[in-house]
Amino acid sequence: MPVSPDPLTALLAERGVLLADGATGTNLFNMGLSSGDAPEFWNVDHPDRIRRLYASAVEAGSDLFLTNTFGGNASRLKLHEAQDRVRELNRVGAEIGREVADKAGRKVLVAGSMGPTGEIMAPMGSLTHELAVEMFHEQAEGLKEGGADILWVETISAPEEYKAAAEACGKAGMPWAGTMSFDTAGRTMMGVTSADFVKLVGKLANPPAAFGANCGTGASDLLRTVLGFMAQGPERPVIAKGNAGIPKYVDGEIKYDGTPALMADYAELARNAGATIIGGCCGTMPEHLRAMREALDTRPLGERPTLEQITAALGAFSSTQDGTEITGCGDPSHDHGPRRERRGRRRS
Repeated sequence: MPVSPDPLTALLAERGVLLADGATGTNLFNMGLSSGDAPEFWNVDHPDRIRRLYASAVEAGSDLFLTNTFGGNASRLKLHEAQDRVRELNRVGAEIGREVADKAGRKVLVAGSMGPTGEIMAPMGSLTHELAVEMFHEQAEGLKEGGADILWVETISAPEEYKAAAEACGKAGMPWAGTMSFDTAGRTMMGVTSADFVKLVGKLANPPAAFGANCGTGASDLLRTVLGFMAQGPERPVIAKGNAGIPKYVDGEIKYDGTPALMADYAELARNAGATIIGGCCGTMPEHLRAMREALDTRPLGERPTLEQITAALGAFSSTQDGTEITGCGDPSHDHGPRRERRGRRRS
């Protein structure tokens, strides 16, 4: 008996290219979230606002949206003395998403967001593989109970943590997708290059339905990373979720300078570069998503862009190097770049 494809693969086969959602943090801060507060609490305390967050992406044309559960693992929630609420907060975050998706009038996927633990993995740190798997599995079960279609691991920097998340998703019996954040001269904070990541994904016992990059620095850098993925000839769909420009301080607040027009160009270039799941990360608002939707629907597929075409449209790269000058192996014990603790940024 043939095995049915997971929901993400099935929707990709139907539509060819999918529009994901935008930022979580930026939108929630605009709704009144205070810096330092745990957004996951709002799943229970302000479900109307989370419902509005999800609905805004659907109304802008997104084919999938991520749940408000990025920091919903025990390690991150422990910072707010809520480590015993993992299942509850993830379940409710997914339940609200299920409600919104089911009312969309078209097929929209609920992707259960799972961010990094914020701890350093052994042997460099104290977080063991077993404990990381346990944390991710607990979160995954909550998202599964709430009705998520697929688990969405994001903003990971360490290969060991990505492997632990992959194993946890398998234990939960859920399909998953997973992205890393390349923000240190084309590498993740723990030194993984785009080429390393493609090799890592190819060796996993429970590989993701799709993989790619999110957050990082600007949209230009993220597309350079996507080109790095495609140069390896990956067998799985590639995700591109770039920030809406570069963050700048304006009147005491952090604002991203990417306009809807720039993000429309980014969406077109991401598709032409080879990504088939395209969304935004920090700073990406519904107006950006609407422009991206229109670009994907109306602009014809073009040739793979050059680095010069990317910078001409989206601005300069943040570094001259893209992380592929020296062949990496995906092992952070080798000298691929700087290593420091990464708490994992929210999709702000």
